[in-house]
Amino acid sequence: MSNGKNPHVVVIGGGPAGATVSTLIAQQGYDVELFEREKFPRYHIGESLIPETYWVLKRLGMLEKMKRSPFIKKHSVQFVNASGKQSAPFYFYDNKPHECSQTWQIRRSEFDTMMLRNAESQGVKVHEGARVLDVILEGERAVGIQVVTENGETRTVRADVVVDASGQSSLLINKFKLRVSDPVLNKGVLWSYFEGAYRDTGKDEGATIVLSLQNKQGWFWYIPMQDNIVSVGVVADFEYLFKGRENHETTYAEEMENCPAVIERVSMGKKIAPVKATKDYTYRASRATGDGWVLVGDAFGFLDPLYSSGVLLALKSGELAADAIVEGLQNGDTSQKQLGKWEEGYVEGMNRMRRLVCEYYDGFSFGNFVRRFPQHRGSITDLLVGDLFKKELDQVFEDIDNLKLEATVEQ
Repeated sequence: MSNGKNPHVVVIGGGPAGATVSTLIAQQGYDVELFEREKFPRYHIGESLIPETYWVLKRLGMLEKMKRSPFIKKHSVQFVNASGKQSAPFYFYDNKPHECSQTWQIRRSEFDTMMLRNAESQGVKVHEGARVLDVILEGERAVGIQVVTENGETRTVRADVVVDASGQSSLLINKFKLRVSDPVLNKGVLWSYFEGAYRDTGKDEGATIVLSLQNKQGWFWYIPMQDNIVSVGVVADFEYLFKGRENHETTYAEEMENCPAVIERVSMGKKIAPVKATKDYTYRASRATGDGWVLVGDAFGFLDPLYSSGVLLALKSGELAADAIVEGLQNGDTSQKQLGKWEEGYVEGMNRMRRLVCEYYDGFSFGNFVRRFPQHRGSITDLLVGDLFKKELDQVFEDIDNLKLEATVEQ
């Protein structure tokens, strides 16, 4: 379709998913225009990467930029149980002795800007401060967008493929009524930032710490960042965290008191930001593609912050969608069948991470499980680092079910 005026692909949203899909398509010589509502840098939560992001970052040409960045290096994750007992650091390198096993704790305003500028440097035409009003349909096929540019001009931009990477406010998920709330993971989050709070030294400086509340109703994340800042957030069921508790600052302070291990860590620092809140955020679209359109990243769905999978899923969906779009453009086929080739495998991987999240919330002991099934230690590690997209991991969940069944029979 591109005739010098119309791009092959338009992308709505310049976050990690939008930057990924646009860059990988542009690398193959296709014209891509990306429209982002805000001017970067802009604030966003979701600050911890997991190791499997390495491979997409490599394809994007981002690895050297990440290595030169001020982001704190992350080698491990630790868990603190409800009684305050802290696990040994869970080092990613022990399972996969490769450069990919070191990742980063990022400041999203800086990381997302780096990703967008990287897309621009590889040929993506980026428009910031541009508000997409609608996706233009001919029948059920997406053929372009209507957008108000930064200078107030309303434009119609036609394209072979429209990629919606606009996050939770996705135009297409609303337009086609695709949003499906998770029946189990109805969580909420409160978070803030501390300066000068405790952090480990050396290799453990950048470890993500997951700390259970004493009453086992939820957990805190503790993410060391650059400039002596730590991100500290509490995740719990929506009803527990918000019902009858209108003051977020008060609730946040109460939940800190419910987690002495967090109080101990932040006591040497000072809180430097108001408490922020996100509610009822676990959802998924009933499908990721249609004729001429694709959903990626949070526009398709969001899982849970527990294992820091958000940016990985944004990058991975962007990568897989880009490959299907490029193949479709090469073959003159932008049907749902072609554009959705990646969806089934991606959803299977997302479901594996969801299952891991649900097991944690159910109080399942992964330590006991690995002692019973030592052959699965590597598979559990693969799941935790985001290496989700292989069917042999399903044996882990079969044996988890078997263990639960045995426990039920014994009772």
